[in-house]
Amino acid sequence: MCGIVGYLGSRDATPIILNGLKRLEYRGYDSAGIAVINGEQI
Repeated sequence: MCGIVGYLGSRDATPIILNGLKRLEYRGYDSAGIAVINGEQI
């Protein structure tokens, strides 16, 4: 299984994404990946 967290908006994404990953932590996932788009760059 996998857990997916996403955020689209104008606020700082860092605390939002980290909070979402923490909420998935109890499910026992052993890996995580984060991709952030800043303007036109990933």
